Amino acid sequence: MTGEIEEGSAYWYSAPDDAANVSVLQALRSYRAAETAMRRRTQRSMDMGENELLVLRYLARASTRGEPVAPVQLSRYLGITSASTTALLDRLAKSGHITRRPNPADRRSILITSSPKAEEDVRHTLSAMHARMIDVVRPMTAADRAVVIAFLHAMRDAVDEIDD
Repeated sequence: MTGEIEEGSAYWYSAPDDAANVSVLQALRSYRAAETAMRRRTQRSMDMGENELLVLRYLARASTRGEPVAPVQLSRYLGITSASTTALLDRLAKSGHITRRPNPADRRSILITSSPKAEEDVRHTLSAMHARMIDVVRPMTAADRAVVIAFLHAMRDAVDEIDD
């Protein structure tokens, strides 16, 4: 895509003089569609559903920050019941992608971590794509990166806001 608006792809709420602004939103829409397709391919490749992959990504981020993860946090993150979370964690444990261990701070609960198998599976499946993405970002200046990051955070906030 060259930054032009594809025919029939304009947003219904845009004014005729908003073509330049809509082209940015269209590029973002195009990226999101490509990312969604990539997630589907990854799910098929790893034989997992969307929530399983979301759990592995959540656990990876928490591990990087040194934060423990309990099932209740995953339930909230995914917006599913504790019973559904237990079933999901059972599947991930059975496939060898997570480990459960007692929570040393609360003997009534457990903590969840991703296993070395999960990390290897994700690395094997996504490393080439991540390398291509880094190659896109690497030549950017610090100012370019700051603008992109600010834009993406503002877009996240725009879509996260719930209208009354």
